[in-house]
Amino acid sequence: MKKHILNRSEGKNSTTGWAQPVGLIAFDADDTLWDNQGHFEAVEKAYCRLLSPYGTAEQVSAALFETETANMPLLGYGCKAFTLSLIENAVSFSQGQITAQRLLEVEQLGKSLLSLPATPLPGVVDTLRALRQSGRFRLVVFTKGELLDQQNKVIRSGLREFFDDVIVVSDKTRHEYQRLCDMFDTDVSRLLMVGNSFKSDIAPVLQLGGYAVHIPFDKVWQHEVVEEYEHPRLKRLQSISELPSLLAI
Repeated sequence: MKKHILNRSEGKNSTTGWAQPVGLIAFDADDTLWDNQGHFEAVEKAYCRLLSPYGTAEQVSAALFETETANMPLLGYGCKAFTLSLIENAVSFSQGQITAQRLLEVEQLGKSLLSLPATPLPGVVDTLRALRQSGRFRLVVFTKGELLDQQNKVIRSGLREFFDDVIVVSDKTRHEYQRLCDMFDTDVSRLLMVGNSFKSDIAPVLQLGGYAVHIPFDKVWQHEVVEEYEHPRLKRLQSISELPSLLAI
């Protein structure tokens, strides 16, 4: 999704007594397996240029964020929700002055996100292959957003063969993490979640008693910004390539 630079944090990566019981590893998708944020930011920059007759880029972005936030309870996350917010904000920000042709361009900007490359980030393929070949874990994509869009990104990424399943939810709540474990007949204490968002990927799992690996991306969406903390069942990595060593593979 979009916004804000996040500084990388280094964690303590000793594996002694850590995550030994893990049997199920869940991976976030966007900005963990492939770059997603960069594409949303590029669309937003183009969007700000389209609306430049009505205000500065900073003003357009601030208004868009407010529109997205208001729409989230009804529209949720993903490209389609983002596109609807782009259109709604364009009308309200321009006070109804934006032309039909400009609105069509806005809609096309949003739709372009539905065909983004989903190119795996460095180290992803080798890491997933190593985990799969170890035979020690079941692997699943656990991501939030719009079902068809997320499923298509997994296919375009070429990573589907490494996973036992792809689970798409409207939001990553503690309830959804518990449901994930129930689906795999796994106690939450045997779950390891790998992701870039502390809010969505890390905190709920730690609260339930699972394990988490935080791999910060160089940007994080405003909606995902929360205060971070240390935890005995949490490790921070600079790269997903460090995961096999962390798990003694």
